[in-house]
Amino acid sequence: MRKSVLFAMLAVSTLAYFSSCSAPKPSMSTPPQPKVVNLDLTATPRANAYVNLDYGIRINLRDNRPAENRNILLKHDNYVTSKPSVSVNPDVVSFVSESIRRYMRTMGFKLDSDIASDYMMSLTIKTFNVSWLDGIGWSAVVGMDVAVYDHENRQVYPTVGISGRASKQGGGGNYALASQAINQAYANALEDIDWDRIAYFLHRSSSPSAEKDKAVTGDGNTALEHTILSWEVTSRPAGADVYWRIISSTPDVKNTNKNYKATTPYESTESFDIKGLTYNNSGDVQIEISCEKPGFLPQRKVFNLRSAIDQKSINAHFTLVRDE
Repeated sequence: MRKSVLFAMLAVSTLAYFSSCSAPKPSMSTPPQPKVVNLDLTATPRANAYVNLDYGIRINLRDNRPAENRNILLKHDNYVTSKPSVSVNPDVVSFVSESIRRYMRTMGFKLDSDIASDYMMSLTIKTFNVSWLDGIGWSAVVGMDVAVYDHENRQVYPTVGISGRASKQGGGGNYALASQAINQAYANALEDIDWDRIAYFLHRSSSPSAEKDKAVTGDGNTALEHTILSWEVTSRPAGADVYWRIISSTPDVKNTNKNYKATTPYESTESFDIKGLTYNNSGDVQIEISCEKPGFLPQRKVFNLRSAIDQKSINAHFTLVRDE
């Protein structure tokens, strides 16, 4: 009886051993690829193309994408009733803000140079999405609006829509290809911006007539302030006191009291510092020069400032008359 029990126990133990050896082992399948779209600046700008600009520029970035399109993945044909959850690294706004600054610095733009004279580039994100479409693969589109304003918040470059598209063949689970597609679309959008036109506004014109409405503020950022006038005031007899004042019929430029300048003969080259003056309103502004000497009657001459700007000179001669 005892031998029968031991034999039965040995048989059960043997059966359990062989059963464990023949049991299927867990599958070693490859884990699914993470659903992550990695953003990267792949565009290569023209290095140092705009290094000689007179003014700097600032960037004002806004995200104007509809709430339903904030997801980087817009559509995926493998999902009929829902879309997979896809993360983006880094987030779109942070990426565009950093990358476009890096792009523009490479081209030579001076970013955040001087708050008093910097222009402002308004950049509005409209679309920034990638989709997987059956038979096409990964397709990406980036759309933005661009506008430029001067330091007085006047729009000088009209709002223009720019866009970039790109596609990559591949399976719907290959998010590395999705990343390549959206990065290429973004690069194409940057190349769609008319950088030459934007840079044009950041040059100070050599002629005030090319900046008809740009007002003198005292910051040295207008062609008027860099226009040099040659002054020559003489009198007979010499040694008379020369005074000048502004007579304005435009509210943009204030009248002034007369200010002493020098004694005759007076010769000088001077730049403008008349606040509010523009080339357009200079025709409504006059400079009055008076000449005074004890024992002689005072004399005055008036010059239209537009004519003085065009001629780049103010010349006056006074033949003084004795006060008898």
